[in-house]
Amino acid sequence: MVALVSCSEEEFLNEVPVDLYTAENVYSNPSGIESVLTNFYVRERFIYYQGFGDISFTLLYGTDAFFSSRGTGTTEKIGALQTSLSPSTYPSEFFYQENFKIVAAANLLIDNVNKSALSPEQKTAVIAESKFFRAKAYRDMVYLYGGVPLVIEFSAEPVYDRVRATRTEILNQMEIDFRDAADGMPSIDKVKDGRVSNIVASFYLGETLMSLGRPADAVTEISKVINDPNVGLMKGRFGARATASGKDVFWDLWQRGNQNRASGNREALWVCQFETDVPGGAIVSTNKIANLLERHHVPAVWTLQDPDGKPGFLGKRSNDNVGGNGVSFLQPTAYTSNSSDMPGGGIWPANYLGDMRCNDNNFIKDYVYDNPASAFFGKKGSQFRAKNTGTGIGTPLEVANAGGWRFYPWFVKATTPGDHPVGLIDPANPLLLSNAAGSTYHDMYYLRLPEAYLLRAEAYLAAGNTALAAADINEVRSRAGATDVAPGDVNIDYILDERTREINLEEQRHITLRRVGKYGERVVKYNWLTGPTYEPKYDLFPIPQREIEANNGAVLEQNPGYN
Repeated sequence: MVALVSCSEEEFLNEVPVDLYTAENVYSNPSGIESVLTNFYVRERFIYYQGFGDISFTLLYGTDAFFSSRGTGTTEKIGALQTSLSPSTYPSEFFYQENFKIVAAANLLIDNVNKSALSPEQKTAVIAESKFFRAKAYRDMVYLYGGVPLVIEFSAEPVYDRVRATRTEILNQMEIDFRDAADGMPSIDKVKDGRVSNIVASFYLGETLMSLGRPADAVTEISKVINDPNVGLMKGRFGARATASGKDVFWDLWQRGNQNRASGNREALWVCQFETDVPGGAIVSTNKIANLLERHHVPAVWTLQDPDGKPGFLGKRSNDNVGGNGVSFLQPTAYTSNSSDMPGGGIWPANYLGDMRCNDNNFIKDYVYDNPASAFFGKKGSQFRAKNTGTGIGTPLEVANAGGWRFYPWFVKATTPGDHPVGLIDPANPLLLSNAAGSTYHDMYYLRLPEAYLLRAEAYLAAGNTALAAADINEVRSRAGATDVAPGDVNIDYILDERTREINLEEQRHITLRRVGKYGERVVKYNWLTGPTYEPKYDLFPIPQREIEANNGAVLEQNPGYN
């Protein structure tokens, strides 16, 4: 195992060298075990929000919702699928190897705790949390790779004869682990912010039961989440900037300090913790080193010239006009960004009216030239955008309507406008950011309550009850001020659309689409860049070639279609 971690109030994510610990002093007392448990959270954060280079947001690129806007893509920024998904490319290796590290750590902890002198109650709690992370790792792998080796026992020696279990066998083990986790972990009001609880395990158990074809059982588990008295959708202004004029509750959900229950946020179920300038907290106030969602998703507005070819902007600014230090990598597809009255249509209501998630607080669709030296100072770019297409990549419609890759509509949840750390701001020019900007300085949601409503709607739909499915969807839509959907209009594609409206940039979209068997269909329909490269083999990631070669005692089979 890599670095273990202590878990005092301010040191929840402090890394500690593994060689300070032995099995005798780690697994025989609660504080040592707590350090090992905390390492699961460090690893989960690493997979989704740190990674190596740009790998962390790979599962957003190359989907129906987002594309790689600066060319055909790279191995991490999935564009052309043959570029990114081969047995030797980074994505196939990263998500397989990092998740199996979690499996190995969980098996090691369970084995040692079972042999320890802890009380039965202590053992139950530790094993439950360990099983949650083992099941969560297998959850990500089974939807990305299909069946993988099923390893639920600790081995002190290397094993070179692993074989793949079936998808159903993996799902069955996930059901066991998530159920044990739900039964053995504390309730959400009893855990620290950032810690998983029994209802988080119930959510993933319900999702697993859906994949096993048991929607009625899934409804039972997901209802435990929705009906928990400690949670609820946020419907009124709250948190650190609740008095900000003209904003709304959806905007509040993304302000610094507002993601955790301590802020009054009752819909946060599981939140990835970042601490600025705290050892182990992953981000710093003076440079971009982790959680680079601002850098990826926000367009390079600050690079735009005015229609006369002169600088249109003063630079990188901490506001929702420029959005910080974006570099235009992760662009919404037309499906994600367009309103229904635009050519080809989109998921938002006509003229973007009637849904707070696409209003001007939360979804930036235009910009204003902010350089006083420009003849166009104070004018909206939409008046001139056809003349300012830049040199970007895009379909003709996207280039004409959105100015190439230098500007496209973007979601404010990716950054912290007006609230970047002071270490990034020029003291002589308030809101002007240094080149070191690019991180997103708020905690990130692994799971919010709206996703539970949408998952239960999916379960009701699978059970043939479109009325209850619509009722759950309308709980989410009502908070956003959107009109109700009629039961007759509910299908799996509508639910996927609603997920995009509500939890874009939060959910790992590749996993969702593969889980419901819709990846190929929707990427071909909506992603002009990735869709033409789709083949059925890309419904699954390839098994890493180095894993196949190292497993020389048995045949670790490759997924069909990959060489």
